[in-house]
Amino acid sequence: MLNKNEKKKLLSGIQPSGQLHIGNYFGAMKQYVDLQNDYDCSFMIADLHTLTSLKDPEQLRSNILDVYLDYLAVGLDPKKSLIFQQSAAPQVTELAWIFSTLVTIPWLERAHAFKDKSAKGLTPNVGLFTYPILMAADIIIADGEVVPVGEDQRQHVEMAREIVRKFNAEYYSDIFVEPTELIKDEVAVVPGVDGAKMSKSYGNTIPLFASREELQSVAMSVVTASVPKGTPTNPDDSVIYQLYKLIASSDDAEKMATGFKSGDLGFKDAKEQLGEGLDAFIAPMRERRQNLDIDQAKKDLAEAGLQVSAQYQDKIDQVKEIVGLK
Repeated sequence: MLNKNEKKKLLSGIQPSGQLHIGNYFGAMKQYVDLQNDYDCSFMIADLHTLTSLKDPEQLRSNILDVYLDYLAVGLDPKKSLIFQQSAAPQVTELAWIFSTLVTIPWLERAHAFKDKSAKGLTPNVGLFTYPILMAADIIIADGEVVPVGEDQRQHVEMAREIVRKFNAEYYSDIFVEPTELIKDEVAVVPGVDGAKMSKSYGNTIPLFASREELQSVAMSVVTASVPKGTPTNPDDSVIYQLYKLIASSDDAEKMATGFKSGDLGFKDAKEQLGEGLDAFIAPMRERRQNLDIDQAKKDLAEAGLQVSAQYQDKIDQVKEIVGLK
């Protein structure tokens, strides 16, 4: 049983499916950095989940290391948080198989994420269909009590709770803890340059560690309304302003809003301000990333994998004993 006097265990992760962007930062990574002082944190590089969509082995290998470096650059501290590669712990997939013998196909068909992703063109492979089972195994084997997620992942944490109840009832066990989702209302849904939700699959992202030149270029590509210069506009309807207020001071954001309302600020000048603001915000993290010791990072990631595998082995041994495999 968990010691309730200790910090609650928290688990989350990001898929290494492509270059991370500011949507990843404001939607997840910033919260990770804030939470690591208050919880016993584990953060995955969710490479097994990524196999449902990415089929390029060399790209995946590169992305895994990149996400680890990105975690470090934004401020995650390996001395405070366990940062690991999901596939380094094969016990997760063992547990996922055991869970898959407890749930039904109609139960899995409830998952809206599978329907949404299939509708957006992702191949509806079995891995995508059983994604909630693997996510549940990720959380449950780690004794995860708290799972920071966006609203779109709430259902998956609910499904993990249902699996805990199903297992504990089926085997008269109390080995697993029911996880709780942590959804912060203030976490923004970051728009992409086209106004839709920022997503790698939409090709509308602002890379998190882009160069000054790249940031200026992507800022100039932000979609704007077709109105003459000098026309007053509502700043809340502007993608430029929605992005700018995430990275600028409150005073600077207010100045941009005032400029839009009065019509004194044209879209071209606003885009230039956005590019400058993005670079000022990203530059310190970009510099930290450039100065990281790559060889040491590889070593630390490998050691974290051994550590998490050893931790999970104790849990899977208990599970095997309970279900009769040992």
